[in-house]
Amino acid sequence: MVMKICKWLHELKPVLLMVAVQFFFAGVNVLFKLATYDGMSSRVIVAYRFIFATLFLIPLALIFERKSRPKLTWTILFQAFLCGFFGGSLSQNLYFEGLVLTSATFATAMANLIPGFTFILAASFGLEKMGISTLAGKAKVAGMLMGIGGAMLLTFCKGAEIHIWSTHVNLMKLVTPHGGHVASSDGTRVLGCIFSMSSCISFSLWLIIQAKMSAKYPCPYSSTALMSTMAAIQSVVYTFCVEKDWSQWKLGWNIRLLTAAYAGIVVHGMMITLTIWCVRIKGPMFATIFYPLMLVFTALAGSLLLDEDLHLGSIMGATFIVCGLYAVLWGKDAEMKTSQLIPLKNSEEVETTNSTSKNDNGENLSSGKIHGKEEKDKGSEEKV
Repeated sequence: MVMKICKWLHELKPVLLMVAVQFFFAGVNVLFKLATYDGMSSRVIVAYRFIFATLFLIPLALIFERKSRPKLTWTILFQAFLCGFFGGSLSQNLYFEGLVLTSATFATAMANLIPGFTFILAASFGLEKMGISTLAGKAKVAGMLMGIGGAMLLTFCKGAEIHIWSTHVNLMKLVTPHGGHVASSDGTRVLGCIFSMSSCISFSLWLIIQAKMSAKYPCPYSSTALMSTMAAIQSVVYTFCVEKDWSQWKLGWNIRLLTAAYAGIVVHGMMITLTIWCVRIKGPMFATIFYPLMLVFTALAGSLLLDEDLHLGSIMGATFIVCGLYAVLWGKDAEMKTSQLIPLKNSEEVETTNSTSKNDNGENLSSGKIHGKEEKDKGSEEKV
């Protein structure tokens, strides 16, 4: 019984880890909201995020993977550069530019397009099978659409207010507002929408490239450290070229330091490492399935910490997201079981065929020897 429970928990580990990843991602959304409300530049936040992540990950990679790390080649370095670009500097800067031009709610909602883009890209690159004809494939597609639809419903459909609890906590009151960028026209809102969608495509490309890189470089700490280093260099160079206010780089014992440290160490240092591990074990599509959960956790965090009210649309959207999540997980699990059974059957057949051929050859050789011996004895008798 204990062995079965341990085996079940081991199989459930990637699911639990990805749920934890989305929980901590929701936390960084709250901190980013507070930091930008305090007047901190989004570009500086992104740069500090990868600087903190690099300083945190390099020692871990040197300690835990010094013996198991494969040789670093130019191909792996190039893949790390692409991962740092698409999954780090580009996607994060596009995400926050879209957030500034629209709103945090809209940008978070657009992030739920990542599973759709990743599914299309993974199928195009042959990393994911469509499998529309099978029940598992239909469940995967239906669950993905249900999750994205639930995320959109959670964001854009408010409905009646639901007063479940009230903590009377509003962290926004603890931060002194310094102004910020506000969407001033329909044109800037459309541009923000384009930025948010481009961020989703960029992040989906990172998951595809990361799956390729993990096959040759299966070291999550070293892989994330390489990615963070590349992203830090790219982000710092970009920020120096764009941001002219040098006071933005100052960090005190305030919300800015907390946001930069949390985003770099906890979110990118730890959570991205767990995401890379799950991508290597389960594939890029599996990792993106859980991203709609970030909206659920963000809505809960907003209700508990920012004194925001929950609405009927939020509850309905969260229900759709959970149902879609279970549907995709079932489809993915069914596909993996099928893919594991087929090679096993083939190998058994090959083994049986080989053993049969060996037995046949052995019998033929033995019969040949016996037949030759009989002929030899027969010839001796005739000679006598």
